[in-house]
Amino acid sequence: MSKRIEFSRKDKVKIIARANGKCEKCSAMLKTGEGEIDHILPCALGGEATIANGRLLCRVCHVEKTADDIRRVRKSDRQRDKASGAVRPKSALAGRKRPKPAPAKTLPPRAMFVPINRTTLAQGGGE
Repeated sequence: MSKRIEFSRKDKVKIIARANGKCEKCSAMLKTGEGEIDHILPCALGGEATIANGRLLCRVCHVEKTADDIRRVRKSDRQRDKASGAVRPKSALAGRKRPKPAPAKTLPPRAMFVPINRTTLAQGGGE
């Protein structure tokens, strides 16, 4: 598990200056000290504390982003555990199995060519 790496003060100042007082996600105007510095790619997924990986967000956008980050990190944890064999996959529950489809009834082969009597054609019948 990777440890969270914080931005340095110099990096935070540069990120705030780049944002120009606006949330970089929803463009809401922010008061001084109201914005929060966020990692675009979280540290747990390999993100670093660089200016390119940071952005200034309002509180609402930051809460939404953090919730999404937690889901992504947990998913990667499950995938890693499954791939490494640390966790065995759950067996299928008996109630969740789908019933097998009934075998389709086959029809007898249809005649493609039916000979027509020449006498019926002469009398005006048929096609």
